[in-house]
Amino acid sequence: MKYPVDTHAHTIASTHAYSTVHDYIAVAKERGLKLFAITDHGPDMADAPHFWHFVNLRVLPRIVDGVGILRGIEANIKNDAGEIDYFGDYLKELDIVLAGFHEPVFPPSDKQTHTKALINTIESGNVDIITHPGNPAYPIDITAVAEAAARCDVALEINNSSFEMSRKGSEANCIAIAKAVRDAGGLLVMGSDSHVAFSLGEFPQALAIIEAAKFPKERLLNRTPEALLEFLSKRGHTTLDDFAEL
Repeated sequence: MKYPVDTHAHTIASTHAYSTVHDYIAVAKERGLKLFAITDHGPDMADAPHFWHFVNLRVLPRIVDGVGILRGIEANIKNDAGEIDYFGDYLKELDIVLAGFHEPVFPPSDKQTHTKALINTIESGNVDIITHPGNPAYPIDITAVAEAAARCDVALEINNSSFEMSRKGSEANCIAIAKAVRDAGGLLVMGSDSHVAFSLGEFPQALAIIEAAKFPKERLLNRTPEALLEFLSKRGHTTLDDFAEL
């Protein structure tokens, strides 16, 4: 099955990425993707775009050549209180908010600290998706995080890049996460974590993890644009009617 939604892509606004919005649209159209999210790194990352980048995402068209573009961020989790580097009413202007651990902002600590940080981030209500929670540099209490995410209707990501380019050694953690989310009744999403457009919508390793865990596909947000948009609407995003024609 080809999944028509990708929630995690970085543009040249994050300067360690290499593609423009136009590049992504062309690849999405070629591959039959219907919806993808621009989620550049939050401003506390050393080479992230300025705060104004996210404020000005409103200039992006909603749909180009039949492809929907979600205006988003991959925010940085800053501390164990679950604070992120984007805030207040500005969050309400985005279509989708991802957040995760990144070493330059939140250096790896210990399992208890990582778990506390993720649960507080989940419970804050500010974040829709937790990115690459299987990162072996950040051990967590997987069951506790999965249960918190299910309770708060936050999705956990199975990040395809973790198996190909970065965060090597994530496989066992990700299988355990998929099983824990399955048992908790929660939601998963696959993210390509593309830093170049060629990988947009490509999830082979992530999908293998999900299949190995026997995770129910009806709780996988990539299955249709409608599934993701309904999830985001339930989480309070009010800007999504523009995608009705997808």
